[in-house]
Amino acid sequence: MRPPDAPGRLARLQQGLTLGALALALAWALGWWQQGRPGVALAGLALMLGGHALVLALEVLLLAATHGADPCPRASAAALLRAWWGEVLAAPQVFCWRQPFRSQAWPDQLPAQAQGRRGVLFIHGFVCNRGLWNPWLARLTARGTPFVAVNLEPVFGTIDATVAGVEESMRRLEAATGLPPVVVAHSMGGLVLRRWWAEHDGASRVHHAITIGTPHRGTWLARWGHSPNARQMQIDSPWLRNLAQREAAGTAPAARMTCFYSHCDNIVFPPTRATLEGAENRHLPGLAHVHMADAPEPWAELQRQLQA
Repeated sequence: MRPPDAPGRLARLQQGLTLGALALALAWALGWWQQGRPGVALAGLALMLGGHALVLALEVLLLAATHGADPCPRASAAALLRAWWGEVLAAPQVFCWRQPFRSQAWPDQLPAQAQGRRGVLFIHGFVCNRGLWNPWLARLTARGTPFVAVNLEPVFGTIDATVAGVEESMRRLEAATGLPPVVVAHSMGGLVLRRWWAEHDGASRVHHAITIGTPHRGTWLARWGHSPNARQMQIDSPWLRNLAQREAAGTAPAARMTCFYSHCDNIVFPPTRATLEGAENRHLPGLAHVHMADAPEPWAELQRQLQA
C-alpha cells in the first residue's frame, strides 16, 4: 500500500495532462504568431485553455433540459449562468493545480495530542484526489483538528474496490483520536461512504456524515460513463439497488447524514438525485458541482458537528 503522504496515480496523470495542454497551447500560439496570424494564434490559445467552459456549458444545458418533474425548483437562466461561470473558474483550480501539484500540501494531521479530539475523514469523488479538500485542510491544520484525507484508487475501478482504503484511513483516525469522526464526502465519495458503512458497522463508528453533491440515487449524466464506477452511478443501477437493500437490512446511514445538493449541479441531476430519504437534505442554490465543495455552508456544518 502506498504511504499516506505519497502522490497518487491521478495526480501524476493530471500533471501530465496540464503540462501537456499548456505546452501544446503555447506551441500553437507561437507557431501561428510567427507566421503572421495573430488572430489564429490567440483564438487557438483561448480554445485550448478555455475549452472546458464549452463542456461545462453543455452540462448546464443538459441539467436544465432533464429537470422534468423533479420537486426541486428550477434554476433561473441567471442562476445557471452564474453557476456556470463559478464552475469555469473553480474547475481549473481543482483539476490543474490543487490535485496535480498540491495534493500533499497539507498532509494528514494525527498529532500525539489528538486523543479525545474528534477528527474528520475526507472522501473525494470521481476523478479527484485529496487535493480537492485543500482549503478545508489548511483551516483544520491551523486549528489543530485531526484529519485524514483519502486518495481513492483504482481511479476507474468499482466503488467497492475503494472501501478497503477508506477502512484503513478510518482505523488510523480512530487510533489517533479514540472517537468516531465526522466524515465529509464529495460526489461519488458519498457512495463510497455508504458502501463502507454497509460493510464496516458505520453506525457505531461515524459521529456524523456530510455529503456534497453525491448522486445518492444516481445521476442522468452517468448514462454516458464507461468505467465501472461511472456505470454504478447510473439512475436505478443494479449496484444502487443492491446498496439500498443492504442498508434496509442493516443500519442505514441517512439518520446521521446532512446532504447538500443544488439545482445548478452540472454533474448530479435532476437535483434531488443528490438527496437521501431520512437525511437532512439542504439546498445550495446557484452552485455547480465542483464549486459546491468550497461553499461556506458545508464548512459551517462541519464546525457545528465538531463542537456538538
